[in-house]
Amino acid sequence: MAKLYFNYSSMNAGKSTMLLQANHNYIERGMKPEIYTSNLDSRFGTGEIVSRIGLKSKSNIFDIKTDIYSEILNKRNKKKIDCVLIDEAQFLTKDQVTQLGQVVDTLNIPVLTFGIRTDFQGNLFEGSKYLLAWADNLKEIKTVCHCGRKATMVLRLNELGQIVEDGSQIDIGGEEKYVSVCRKHFNEKNIG
Repeated sequence: MAKLYFNYSSMNAGKSTMLLQANHNYIERGMKPEIYTSNLDSRFGTGEIVSRIGLKSKSNIFDIKTDIYSEILNKRNKKKIDCVLIDEAQFLTKDQVTQLGQVVDTLNIPVLTFGIRTDFQGNLFEGSKYLLAWADNLKEIKTVCHCGRKATMVLRLNELGQIVEDGSQIDIGGEEKYVSVCRKHFNEKNIG
């Protein structure tokens, strides 16, 4: 029986690496995964998932208007789909999380999503909020704070390396812009 999975963490925990490994495992066994990433993160090019350790793969893209259920249904009518993998799942809308549930429940295709749970202000992203509520299986991917504790939060930095407390929820960047920290150091605004 297919399930909806949400694999979540703070920044730099290896989410994209895990997705690309799952993709490789399906392909290696002769299976056909469909992978998606958000159009918002184009640091490495549009329609490509790239991990920090150098793994990469071409990908379908989604934006806030994409009807993922309809896309998967149309693709499945033309070819076999054994799994759907979603990177940057925090950028999904509530409707898209519902659509992923339909892919699982109606088409019996497992969906594995990977994303960040909270933003730099400690607020849930929309996609993460509904995946936490509706996914069949939740898995936290752990990374560490500079103090050695589990990092569950992120702090955003400006170009001078100073902590930013205000601004848009979405500001795409990597290690140059975000630092993963534990709750204590998030509240203290301490990047180490």
